[in-house]
Amino acid sequence: MKTRVMLGLSGGVDSAVAAYLLKEQGYEVVACFMRNWDALANNDYLGNPTVNDQQCPQEKDYDDAASVAKALDIPLLRIDFVKEYWNDVFTYFLEEYRAGRTPNPDVFCNKFIKFDAFYKFALENDCSSIAMGHYARRVEKDGHYFLSKAKDLNKDQTYFLSQLSEAQIKACLFPLGELSKEEVRRIAAKLGLSVAFKKDSTGICFIGERHFKEFLHNYLPAQKGDIVDISTRQIIGSHSGAMYYTIGQHRGLGIGGISNQESEGWFVVSKDVEKNIVYVASGSQSQYLYSNYCLVTKLNLFPHYDIDGKKLKAKFRYRSQDADVAIQRIDDDTLKVVFASKQKAIATGQAAVFYDGSLMVGGGLISEVYAGDIRIDK
Repeated sequence: MKTRVMLGLSGGVDSAVAAYLLKEQGYEVVACFMRNWDALANNDYLGNPTVNDQQCPQEKDYDDAASVAKALDIPLLRIDFVKEYWNDVFTYFLEEYRAGRTPNPDVFCNKFIKFDAFYKFALENDCSSIAMGHYARRVEKDGHYFLSKAKDLNKDQTYFLSQLSEAQIKACLFPLGELSKEEVRRIAAKLGLSVAFKKDSTGICFIGERHFKEFLHNYLPAQKGDIVDISTRQIIGSHSGAMYYTIGQHRGLGIGGISNQESEGWFVVSKDVEKNIVYVASGSQSQYLYSNYCLVTKLNLFPHYDIDGKKLKAKFRYRSQDADVAIQRIDDDTLKVVFASKQKAIATGQAAVFYDGSLMVGGGLISEVYAGDIRIDK
């Protein structure tokens, strides 16, 4: 009897090829399209470039998923997690921005929607496991399950999976872990799939591309405040809300040159959300952009892997290079992460993800950032 697997079919090329590979491997594949965002119900008007389109992007994606399912001769279900996404992902996203932090909704979308609500739906439909088109590898080591970086390091998505439990990892198959993106597109083209050369989705998980600052205005009212040069404490501009800015931001500040001062441009280096002040420094290599260590909380660690005292690699943003770090456990939910060399533009709220070689061994959220012994995130 074939093992019955439910695959998240998004309408993109990655999940399409994942479905094909699973079928070739002998699984009984049931595809399911998730709809997790309702622009009308969620007041998503400002910053939404598709708000006046006759067909919303999600329905276009569903049509593509239906085309793939028909071509592969697999059943396609459809499920709405709009309420769950709002309660478990988007509310957190807004609360973090309101507090002046920089959240990554994709991390919690995976934790609560794709690998929790979706898995429960799969079980209700007599599937023993789920599968996704993520670029990651599931590995078993000493009887325990971990995620390892994908073969295609440029597409590796383990950073976004850093809040998954071992049980969630064990329950999911990742058919694309050993393939490059180019190989995936070639397979899709050979099969004649309509999505073979479809553009990759970008933007916020399940929401898509948005003019970000305008998008936040739908939910977080603007409040004008000062932009201050951190070195001189001189007011050099104004902003519409400190919560809209992130550490290291360069564009969209609206600050011109200052007389009698050469500048490579201005960068956000700190925020005071309570006073609604954004602090900036001149130049991309300003000392105010760099830090020596951070504290990480909301930990997701594996009890069978002792992280304390380890020298590991850490990733602080999806596209950032891995950094050499030393880990010190402070308490049950706090790690001190010391950088071997100073790191640039580390922001609270971002995910910190730890690797032992290619093996992902845990993660958490950055809660405090320090230069020397001076806290610089507030």
